[in-house]
Parts: sequence; structure tokens; C-alpha cells
Amino acid sequence: MSRQSHPFKSSLLTLAVCLSTPLALAESGFAPPSGKASAALDFRIIIPPVMRVLENSHPSELMPDAAGALSGQQRLVVVSNMKRGFCVSLRMAEPQRAGWRLEQAGAASGVNLQPVQDGYRLCASKPGRYTLQLQHEFVANPLLSAQRWPVQTDLSTL
Repeated sequence: MSRQSHPFKSSLLTLAVCLSTPLALAESGFAPPSGKASAALDFRIIIPPVMRVLENSHPSELMPDAAGALSGQQRLVVVSNMKRGFCVSLRMAEPQRAGWRLEQAGAASGVNLQPVQDGYRLCASKPGRYTLQLQHEFVANPLLSAQRWPVQTDLSTL
């Protein structure tokens, strides 16, 4: 490298520094003459939809009573922020089995329980936290001494 290239690099560096200074100061030139600046801010808070089962407890196995009938209680805790609410579908895991009755113990406000073709549908029309106590009763089957929990629970939005 020759000695002449060193002054050339130095001149290029000086030129780059001189040209970048006005660009850096350009932002300050946008303030009005009064010296005050203003800006509009647009904030949006987006809350994602939530529908969650916090608890779905029930006995894992049902034992027949003295008359041979099977019964069990299910506790279902659902939280949702869906504007139009949610529904819980309850149906037999083995559809060919008949003789099932479901009642809501201690009715929660705003919750509607309806029998449907393949089981029951429990709906809430507003967002919130719902604790549901459900009493299940099944027709006795003399061939069974015990039965695993027969109800399937599905959650859906409205």
C-alpha cells in the first residue's frame, strides 16, 4: 500500500462524518417554531378468547347401591371470557347404554341444563367463572358390580 492511499482514506472518513451529522440532526427540525411538539398515540388492548376447564372431578368408578343403581357426582369448574358464553355437552361414552338422569345440584345462576338426543347440554350465556355440581344417576345393571365413569364431557363456544 502506498502512502498516498492513507490521505485518501482519511478524506473519505472525514467526508462520511460531515455528511452523517445533518442526517442525525434532521429529527430535531420537525418541532414547530413555538418549541412544543405533540404526537397522537393509539393504544389497543387485545384480550385473547379464553375458555378453560379448571376442574372436572368425578369418581373414576361407580359402585352400585343396595338396589343396584349407580350414581355419582361431578364437579365442573369452567372459566370463559367468551361474549356469548359456552356450552358443555355431556354424553355417554358407550351410547348404547340407556337410563341416565342428570340434575344440577345447587343451580348456578345463568346456567341452563337441557336434555338432548345423545345426552345433556349445559349452557352459560355470559362470560365468567362457573362452578357446576352435577348429580348423575344410572339405571342398575345386574351384570355389573362396578362400572368405570361412563360420561364424556366436551366444551364448545356459542
